Amino acid sequence: MTFEETLAEWIPSQRWFAGKGARILDVAIVADTELASGDPGLRHLIVAVSQGGRRVDTYQLFLGLRAELPDELRHVLIGRAPDGRLAYDGLHDSQLTRWLLQAIAGQAEAGPLRFRREPRVDLETDLDSLVLTSEQSNTSLVFGEESILKVFRRPSPGINPDLEVNQALAELGSTHIARPLGWMETTLGGAPVVLGILSGYLRAATDGWSLAATSVRDLYASEAEVAADAGGDFAGEAYRLGEATAEVHRDLARAFGLEELPPEAISKLADDMFHRLDEAIAVVPELGQHADLLGAAFSDLAKLDGSLAVQRVHGDYHLGQVLRTQTGWVVLDFEGEPVTPLALRRAPASALRDVAGMLRSFDYAARHQLLAHRDEDWLHAAAVDWVRRNQDAFCAGYAAAGGTDPGTHAILLRALVLDKAVYEVIYEAQHRPGWIAIPLGSIADA
Repeated sequence: MTFEETLAEWIPSQRWFAGKGARILDVAIVADTELASGDPGLRHLIVAVSQGGRRVDTYQLFLGLRAELPDELRHVLIGRAPDGRLAYDGLHDSQLTRWLLQAIAGQAEAGPLRFRREPRVDLETDLDSLVLTSEQSNTSLVFGEESILKVFRRPSPGINPDLEVNQALAELGSTHIARPLGWMETTLGGAPVVLGILSGYLRAATDGWSLAATSVRDLYASEAEVAADAGGDFAGEAYRLGEATAEVHRDLARAFGLEELPPEAISKLADDMFHRLDEAIAVVPELGQHADLLGAAFSDLAKLDGSLAVQRVHGDYHLGQVLRTQTGWVVLDFEGEPVTPLALRRAPASALRDVAGMLRSFDYAARHQLLAHRDEDWLHAAAVDWVRRNQDAFCAGYAAAGGTDPGTHAILLRALVLDKAVYEVIYEAQHRPGWIAIPLGSIADA
């Protein structure tokens, strides 16, 4: 068996593999760079994975090589390398990942790979790493309690939005981002490719999804029908998150500018929403029973006069993309939706698109705990009240901090929220069929 065939057997089982469900036709090693010699050794691979329908995706691997594999690394074994040693996912080996941290600190170069450190940054490099297990499309390593390295498993040629935005916001002194410390890059097909970003690690931080889920769990356990009457009320945090979101949007506008699109842009936006609705109904016919409700919202949007204010936005904004630290809310992952083309991820959009994403995330936080709950019907009213209370608080905080007032742009916001729910119906049908009741239920309640 060739090593490429070994990779073809291993890759489909990885969380970050995007082609699940389709047979791999071929794996080709596009680039192979030695980073650390000896035993253990470290090599960097760029591989092209070909699947049906002419689909070809590019992935990067940090290949660890050892003559003998310790027990703690056996769960990331890939197979036998061409030199006879055992190959494994080197990002799980602290002895090897320390080399990456030192390379960034020293701004090293290895073949086509370049390691860069932000100006005026001092890095502690003698640190063990720990792989976070919560990510799907990337792999992140925490070094001690000092820094976190996010490795893009599917690196894209061109400007990396996550690095671009964080550098711009750091330059403005934003307190709502994790400070960028450095990055890894290479060149593919003549275009720059960011391979990973090193940022400051936020100690004692909790992600917004976990905090919201705890609040919902407390509500359901209390048997209260009104969220305000239960312990663990999240509305105060939702308000502060709205404020932080508005401040991030303000800084994004300062860094990248504001634009006014002509009235026909609103019509085009509505047309796109109708197109997505048709696609969604073809995938999930059950959605057709809500076509009149959805179509009315999109038609109302198409009738609006006036220009559309747009700017750089997050693009994939939800409770899992924010952290609550001891000093406030921090926004993560400005790369946008990974499946969206790079040009669209960097394109300006209405800031209310991010608002709509967060409003949908509140709905998910409440409804996902109802899916298998024995008292689902009885708790429905409490869930709807929790969602309304926290959505209202978020919008109030957003407006108070200078964001586009959601209350005075209700038609646009409603269309954006329902369009996001339509997208979610397609996503859940294809990836998590057990969760499709969440967006369908929220559309029915709209």
